[in-house]
Amino acid sequence: MRGPFSLWLALGAALLLASCAAPPPVATPPAPTGGGVKAPTVTSIDGASVQLAAFQNSAFPYHGVIPNYQETGKTRPFLDVDDSGRLGHTSPRGGLLWEDQTYNDRTVLLAAPQTFDPERPGHIIVFFHGNNATLERDVIARQQIVKQLADSGLNAVLVAPQLARDAPDSSAGKFWAPGGFAAFLAEAEGKLGAFYPQARAAFRRMPVIVVAYSGGYLPAVYSLTVGGDSGRVRGVVLLDALYGERDKFVSWAEGAGRSAFFVSAYSTSSRDANLAVEAELRQAGLTVADSLPASIAPGDIAFVDAGSVAHNDFLTSAWGGAPLRDVFARIR
Repeated sequence: MRGPFSLWLALGAALLLASCAAPPPVATPPAPTGGGVKAPTVTSIDGASVQLAAFQNSAFPYHGVIPNYQETGKTRPFLDVDDSGRLGHTSPRGGLLWEDQTYNDRTVLLAAPQTFDPERPGHIIVFFHGNNATLERDVIARQQIVKQLADSGLNAVLVAPQLARDAPDSSAGKFWAPGGFAAFLAEAEGKLGAFYPQARAAFRRMPVIVVAYSGGYLPAVYSLTVGGDSGRVRGVVLLDALYGERDKFVSWAEGAGRSAFFVSAYSTSSRDANLAVEAELRQAGLTVADSLPASIAPGDIAFVDAGSVAHNDFLTSAWGGAPLRDVFARIR
């Protein structure tokens, strides 16, 4: 595409997609579903077609419990404050955060590089961002995730849910719930199918790569362990993200994840936890590399020390300035 489409132009373009692969048009806008919902428009950004769409099965709103609260094995209601009907969550780092401000955004970023061909073998990349982030300001503009995927040459689409909006909180929301990841994927596949009507079935078959930066580790690890569709996960990429739930990552890598690749890159911020997980995997008899393989294949495990890179700039400062692009480019 060459810039924003008006709705009537986009709907006309949709008819053309039935016969050939092309950058996706705008889908019919869904009805408003609550606070934080954005009108679904498609633009061309950094070599990809990008849409911000409202999902029913994104991370929030979430009215369930926090499992394994602070890794105690106990549960706790997520929304633990009720101020005359206004609900809030007490975050360990952020203090009291209100649902209507922080946990009510259903927006999900969908991006397809202009070179993406749904008729070729491809991947669905699910990206979980870190704290104090929004999809537009941080995931797209500051962290350059869309650009890194487009520049990598990997035949893949990107799906990134808004987590806690612009807040110091790593809550996983619906990804804590059994089957939550599977429901999210199913909805994403439906929306991607609207982009490429001739390839709806292809998205249901595509393997998934889970990528987490910083606090995104929490929805990532619960997606892997209770998400309900972990059999499709062919790879996990952690970017300065091992800040908790280490036992769950280890169990996944030793068990269900043996046929997938596992790459964890880190700065001094998460170095100790990465070294601990690496040691556990070695003790379990798994082969672990200390650098990024030239070609990443199923079963590969690698821990990459990026040195004293600032954590907040990791996605644009770690080796070469585009670590995610380099990982994607090596996927076999």
